[in-house]
Amino acid sequence: MKDTTKFPSPIYQETVLAPIFDTFKAEYYSDMMSINYAHAAMLVEQGILTQEEGKQIILALKEIEEEIDLDSLEYTGEYEDLFFYVEKQLINRIGIETAGKLHTGRSRNDLNITLFKMKTKQYMRTLLNQLLYLQKTLLRLAEDNKDTIVVAYTHGQPAQPTTFGHYLGALIEILNRDFQRLLNAYHTTDRCSMGAAAITTSGFPLNRERMAELLGFAGPQENSYGCIAAVDYLLEVYSAVKILFINLGRFAQDLGFWTSFEVGHLYVPNEFVQTSSIMPQKRNPVAVEHIRVQASIVVGMCETVISALHNTPFTDMNDAEDPIQTVAFEALVRGERCLKLIAGFTGGLQVDEEKVHKHIGENFVTITELADSLVRAENISFRTAHEICSLLVRGLINRGLTLDKLDYDEFSVAFTEVTGRKPQINSAQLQEFLEPTHFVKVRDVYGGPGPQALSASLKRYKAQLHSYEEELEKLEQRQIEAADRLEAAISQILS
Repeated sequence: MKDTTKFPSPIYQETVLAPIFDTFKAEYYSDMMSINYAHAAMLVEQGILTQEEGKQIILALKEIEEEIDLDSLEYTGEYEDLFFYVEKQLINRIGIETAGKLHTGRSRNDLNITLFKMKTKQYMRTLLNQLLYLQKTLLRLAEDNKDTIVVAYTHGQPAQPTTFGHYLGALIEILNRDFQRLLNAYHTTDRCSMGAAAITTSGFPLNRERMAELLGFAGPQENSYGCIAAVDYLLEVYSAVKILFINLGRFAQDLGFWTSFEVGHLYVPNEFVQTSSIMPQKRNPVAVEHIRVQASIVVGMCETVISALHNTPFTDMNDAEDPIQTVAFEALVRGERCLKLIAGFTGGLQVDEEKVHKHIGENFVTITELADSLVRAENISFRTAHEICSLLVRGLINRGLTLDKLDYDEFSVAFTEVTGRKPQINSAQLQEFLEPTHFVKVRDVYGGPGPQALSASLKRYKAQLHSYEEELEKLEQRQIEAADRLEAAISQILS
């Protein structure tokens, strides 16, 4: 039976082709034209096109760029996609015999994968720059709060004193690893697929290295089959992004806890506080909620990308193309916005030192250091010291007293009861051992909150951020130099 229907089906046009056409207009048109120029220049340089053919193609491409009004361009179904639309415009201007030679040695397969990689790299550079800015913001805040005491929690309960700078240092260190993961993923993406053609390269003497150079890639991806079929660059990028925002979501949980009325260890400036429409006393730091939900949305989008590629065939397929790329790019855009919000919000945070000090007294969090100090000063075992301190805490709790109400006589009685002798330390030493500043000061081993240890850590983090800044500058500079090289190659042909 003869099939008289015509491609595309109205439903297929509405649900698939038109949305893809619109996305290509918005996301890929400029990069697609860059690939056209670069491919034309490479073909001329390789002797596959004559100088005159290359000149005609490039001038016609420039006319198309000047004359096409992308905003008013609507998908009609006359051409399958934006690539064929541009190709037809080229043919209309210089004829099929010359225009048709631009597609020599290439396919929409290698062209599209290269487009996706170019756009992924662009969004990733923006994300990496914003992540670097957040890290710098946190580092400044950590340096300003190297000596600011806060309470560290374990299992949701007060554990030990540390400093806000030490806490932030832990986050900076995590974000440094996140940055490195993203940078590694960027380098995986930074390999050009042009020249792979449909999947097996071409019989024409293409210069794949030159295409990579003109388009701002570090080099060509080697295996042509993998250029088209491999999706590990997507898996690596969005796994790294997912890890980043899981880490930041955990930080947001702490922000919500520390800014709550019951805890109140962090004060949020009014610029990030909303009030209630009915309760005039409310100070709602809802920016924390927006950080948390945006981070969660990014994680979900990344999981969508990763899951969509599960159990797909190792070949060319639409599963890794426009539909999933759209979700992927939105994750990077939302991620960049979330990072900007976190940097703005955290930059103005202040520790309520009075409330922190009050809670330290109420929660006995310096008692660990009393035990440690007794080991050193009284030459007793930690278990013995722990027993003395447990006895003191139980006594204070039973009488409804806080640790700062512990007097020397009570300590002396407990010490004698456990050890069978009088303590050698005096009252002043006892009070010093209970001070949160002393607790922090003596923890000066590598990675600790002590003054020298923390200063050394922050110095190392600062040096790491400086190296990342230089790396990003190199990546941006490569794109600028590639654009200059492409312009020079075009000018050489036109001259």
